[in-house]
Amino acid sequence: MKQLIVITGASSGIGAAMAKAFSTKGHPLLLLARRIEPMQALQLENSLSISVDVTDATAMKQAIATAEEKFGPVGCLINNAGVMLLGQADVQEPAEWSQMLNVNVMGVLNGIHCVLADMKARKTGTIINVSSIAGRKTFPNHAAYCATKFAVHALTENIREEVAMDDVRMVTIAPGAVETELLSHTTNQDIKDGYADWKEVMGGVLAAEHIAETAVFAYEMPQNVCVREIVLAPTRQQP
Repeated sequence: MKQLIVITGASSGIGAAMAKAFSTKGHPLLLLARRIEPMQALQLENSLSISVDVTDATAMKQAIATAEEKFGPVGCLINNAGVMLLGQADVQEPAEWSQMLNVNVMGVLNGIHCVLADMKARKTGTIINVSSIAGRKTFPNHAAYCATKFAVHALTENIREEVAMDDVRMVTIAPGAVETELLSHTTNQDIKDGYADWKEVMGGVLAAEHIAETAVFAYEMPQNVCVREIVLAPTRQQP
């Protein structure tokens, strides 16, 4: 059996697309998200779906232990769960900042903490963190969201340097505009409408499957090759 792949935020969008892509490659899967029904509906072979909030480190550790009992040690963790709540700093509710920081940053760190020590001990393993092009540059109404994604870029590179001699790979995937449910979390309708207009000007955005294919590419490189960062966006996306 191929190595176990753990995917957070696997109930829709990029996470669900990644689950399908890695399943097609013959990998057993642990799918994690708050909503369990959409993950089970994927009906993927050799997959285990568990309802977990990534901000709950204990629950994540228990879920991973359950999957490892069945499928063996984690070969790759994909930290994909995220939330995007857009707004201006003087208007947006601070509770939305806390939610993004907890999911987008602490959720990623929780996942890493669950698997990294074992990967180092085994001298193998890959962690792929799904960030955003908003982790490399700023956008209007994105201040807090950009802060979380800049953090993902920084912590991924920092840990990569720390574990390089342990043959553990740390990968950042930074997509531009993608067709997912992410924007639906934003409460400001004007911002949503402006985003929709922007997508139309670009002639469409990336499909979740494009990000999944990118993750498979990075993972399938030989273990002594670390694709540190991949940035991809619609060709017409200028910023």
